[in-house]
Amino acid sequence: MKINQVEELVGITKKNIRFYEEQGLIKPDRDPENKYREYSMNDVQKLLRIRLLRQLDVPCETIRKVTDGEMDLTRCMDVQMEVLSKRQSDLEHAKDICAMIRTEEDDLADLNASGYLEEMARLERGGAHFMDVKKYDVRKTRNGAIIAAVVFILFMIGLALAMMWGHSVDPIPIGLLIFLEAIPVSVIIGTVIALIQRIREIEGGEYDEASKY
Repeated sequence: MKINQVEELVGITKKNIRFYEEQGLIKPDRDPENKYREYSMNDVQKLLRIRLLRQLDVPCETIRKVTDGEMDLTRCMDVQMEVLSKRQSDLEHAKDICAMIRTEEDDLADLNASGYLEEMARLERGGAHFMDVKKYDVRKTRNGAIIAAVVFILFMIGLALAMMWGHSVDPIPIGLLIFLEAIPVSVIIGTVIALIQRIREIEGGEYDEASKY
């Protein structure tokens, strides 16, 4: 059957199905004539099992281990129950802090943040875990920089290809063509270098320094 049929039967998108293929969780056969994927009911059952485990927040790598026989299902569930129990405990700690703030504080301007942060630090030393805001903000900023750079690089590649096409339609002196092509190429190289430097600043420098103030 085709991927559209599988999508309807399993209840997940084609994008998800392709992702699970890339992860090696399913390996559909190929039509020998046109090389199109041909999904079987066995593939559908595998995808249903994957969907179940993913909705229980089991990581893809763990599912792969179970699929490949490196881990049995019982062990998989034991590990996931431990993960969820830890997460539940962390949420309970967060709820307790929220309840304390709700009971003891009335106005944001009077909120004793330092005291609550000290209490959270004490709980973390005992094994609790709260959201790492710094890491979250760094990741968000880094991803934004990468997306912007990729869009700009794709634009430059499109410009270079357009000039090549224009040359094929109406040839210009080869020296001029090389000069014109060197412009977007140089810009792309500069963008990549700037992106690498920006990521290094975000991950290893400016945010750590800013956190000291």
